[in-house]
Amino acid sequence: MISIPAGVRIYLACGATDMRRGFDGLAVMVQEVLAQNPHSGALFAFRGKRGDLIKLLWWDGQGLCLFAKRLEKGRFVWPISATGTVSMTTAQLAMLLEGIDWRAPIRSWRPELAG
Repeated sequence: MISIPAGVRIYLACGATDMRRGFDGLAVMVQEVLAQNPHSGALFAFRGKRGDLIKLLWWDGQGLCLFAKRLEKGRFVWPISATGTVSMTTAQLAMLLEGIDWRAPIRSWRPELAG
């Protein structure tokens, strides 16, 4: 996994995205559909219709970076809304990229008593 600098805003583009889009197509989508600046330093995540492919677009200060991941089994958990954006934390993004339901993670253990 590529480490994400602290303080980077992360946005999920709700709905399905045409995964044939590259740098320029996704940057235009960020501007026109999400009403954001693709060169702001924020990270934008897009998911295809089948749900097994995700692309991340990020401006690192020198140029646009485009990362892609395809799950061999399962689907990326995505918001139900067909339009708009959802912001998330870097921890939620890490869970998303691992195929974990980032919206309501289940903790494996929780302390019941102190001491």
